[in-house]
Amino acid sequence: MLNEKRVILMTRMAAYEAGEGRRNMATGRYFRGDYVALQLLKAFISATLSFALILAVYVYYNFETFMEGLYEINLMEFVRTQVGNYLRFTVVYIIIAYVVCSVKYAKARGGLRKYYNNLKKLSKLYQERE
Repeated sequence: MLNEKRVILMTRMAAYEAGEGRRNMATGRYFRGDYVALQLLKAFISATLSFALILAVYVYYNFETFMEGLYEINLMEFVRTQVGNYLRFTVVYIIIAYVVCSVKYAKARGGLRKYYNNLKKLSKLYQERE
């Protein structure tokens, strides 16, 4: 005969595995430091590409003005300014990525902890039957 508690618990666990649990299990494979480091590396690459794209669009949009002032501009000052902008942009981007990844990891670990507790409960329910 079916045990109603086991069926409810298994249904809840199957729903978790099919939805949110799939992402959480992928995240839970890593230690916190490894997961955050990997995400920060991705964020650094993304920030670099984003800044390069934004700078290219800016120069393209203001190309005529840029070309007119090319000989009058202090090239070293322009490069220094853009490197400073790049560093600020990247630092802010990485800080935001760190916060988001830390929260995401903590949330995933909490969900996995509940899932494993439900596995233990299910195991106890099966042992009680025997």
